[in-house]
Amino acid sequence: MYLCSLVETAKTIALHTLGCKLNFSETSTLGRLMEKEGFIKKDFEDIADVYVINTCSVTENADKECRQLVRRIQRKNDKAVVVVTGCYAQLKPSEIAEIPGVDLVLGASEKFNLPKHIKDFTKGDDTKICSCDIEEVNSFNTSFSLSDRTRTFLKVQDGCDYSCSFCTIPLARGKSRSNSIENVIQDAKKLAAQGVKEIVLTGVNLGDFGIVNGKRITDFHSLCKELDKIDDIHRYRISSIEPNLLTDELIEWVASSDKFMPHFHIPLQSGSNVLLGKMRRRYKRELYQEKVSLIKKLMPDCAIGVDVIVGFPSEGEEEFKETFDFLHSIDVSYLHVFTYSERDNTKALEINEVVPISIRNQRNKILRNLSFQKMQYFTASQEGKKRKVLFEQENKNGMMEGYTDNYIRISTPFRKEWVNHEIEWQL
Repeated sequence: MYLCSLVETAKTIALHTLGCKLNFSETSTLGRLMEKEGFIKKDFEDIADVYVINTCSVTENADKECRQLVRRIQRKNDKAVVVVTGCYAQLKPSEIAEIPGVDLVLGASEKFNLPKHIKDFTKGDDTKICSCDIEEVNSFNTSFSLSDRTRTFLKVQDGCDYSCSFCTIPLARGKSRSNSIENVIQDAKKLAAQGVKEIVLTGVNLGDFGIVNGKRITDFHSLCKELDKIDDIHRYRISSIEPNLLTDELIEWVASSDKFMPHFHIPLQSGSNVLLGKMRRRYKRELYQEKVSLIKKLMPDCAIGVDVIVGFPSEGEEEFKETFDFLHSIDVSYLHVFTYSERDNTKALEINEVVPISIRNQRNKILRNLSFQKMQYFTASQEGKKRKVLFEQENKNGMMEGYTDNYIRISTPFRKEWVNHEIEWQL
């Protein structure tokens, strides 16, 4: 039996991310923490001594994918230690512990103590759960991805104080809290020293940045203005920001900045004011339209991405048509379409008018088709214009990719001298 202490035998670790860019930044940080302990990172498809799954729990599919990954690991190496952390691990630790093959479950408070838990763990013990009540989670852990020099996702905020009726994130992540501006600036300078050219700012509720040790001491706009002063970072992107937190002042400032890219991702969720109320969103669609109009007035070439949910309880044909028509009418560039998924301990479960799965899927397909059309139209509107493209280092069968400042993906034959450089490109 494999009972010897892991610290004496395990030298390789493989990590996998489910979910958002924030999770991606945290997984990257966990990998670096383990490398400092002497572990060698392996690809998740390879044989490793330790596997870490950083989970999401926004949808039921994310939960299912976690279980599938554990089964794959068991088929590959049943002697490996399997660690599950992230949102699903915080919400349902006992459920995860019952999955055959899971050795260690780390909740929100213990995720970044992974090295200690691995040192103390012995394969052959019962599944160990290390978690606490989410109300006790109030620390902020800096995280950033560093898979290549070109672009990094930098976490500056965590948790959420909102109470959207479909969402479990506050239960999984805890209260809104942020890094200090001073610490974020230090992180950005470290990344610049490693050659990073673009930083994507991430958080659970990014626009709520500024709460440190339980008190609001600053705001997101102030952070952006300080980051803009760093010489060696060429680009910043705002990963996602709530429409009610996207101030006119911030939009105007981004329009005047050379470093903050003309690209916003703004969750909508529904184009029906009735549904927005049931979702407990903090705005109406009229505010959303005002923000889009101001952005396009000041930055006509700006890309705007939208999150939208289909199949929310009580979404009838009329409400879905409102959403479709609204999205069709406003000048946005692409959609991220989510099919509503029932989540335990959410208020949406109290709404009895359940939309059948088949109709949810049908509506998802309709909006994905609309998204394709929106992106085609936006791309066509840029033809003949010159935009700067930051090319990435990966060589994909002789091709390389990069993004324009306004988030159009460019693919061209690989040229080593273009890697991590901004190239002016005729669209």
